[in-house]
Amino acid sequence: MTQSRIAILALIGGLAMAGCQWLIYMYAPEEQVMGMAQKIFYIHLPLAWWGLISFALSCAAGVLYLKTRAQKYDLLSAASVETGMLFCTLTLVTGSIWGRHSWGVWWTWDPRLTTALILWFIYAGCMALRSMPMPENRRAALCSVVAVAGFLDVPLVFLSARLWRSIHPSVFASQGGGLEPEMAVAVIACVVSFGVFWLAMLLLRYRQMRLARRLDALMFERMMADSENEQH
Repeated sequence: MTQSRIAILALIGGLAMAGCQWLIYMYAPEEQVMGMAQKIFYIHLPLAWWGLISFALSCAAGVLYLKTRAQKYDLLSAASVETGMLFCTLTLVTGSIWGRHSWGVWWTWDPRLTTALILWFIYAGCMALRSMPMPENRRAALCSVVAVAGFLDVPLVFLSARLWRSIHPSVFASQGGGLEPEMAVAVIACVVSFGVFWLAMLLLRYRQMRLARRLDALMFERMMADSENEQH
């Protein structure tokens, strides 16, 4: 996808996110117990969902790289991990703010919070591994293995509130989702708008990585040509 199309996609996502602010603060009713602090839920949930989708995509791209050894899948996995880490970090931050108002503490070792933190460390390690000096093919293979193995924690994050005793709410566990219709509309709109912006970020990062890899290859070719010219 060209840069102009990515920019248009980002603009649409940004405008949709701006429109969602009206839904959050004007259309959706205020929660009786938490009050305005509950509004962060409309940001927290989309961040969490698209972060998990990022890691799922990195796993799929990692599997395809291990199968085909095609460079494009390695770059897609790397871009997905970076995008997922951004969303996962913001999820933990917004969740801590929500928890401070709801539970009275910034952090508790609840099953969902714990599995989410483990997920963050796994993919932080994947990013650290990608920056280590080693042959490109070996690094790509190792990062793909970590991306695939790390995905095993994604279902645990999603199902932890149902599998174990947890104080973290399961938003869509009961019939009707436990939300007022206006709240549900705001949630769906936020998830969709964040998804558009997420896609723009992912495509932009993927394009940046492809261009960087191409520049590195051209620089290497130029260095080899200069070396041959000096020898002659």
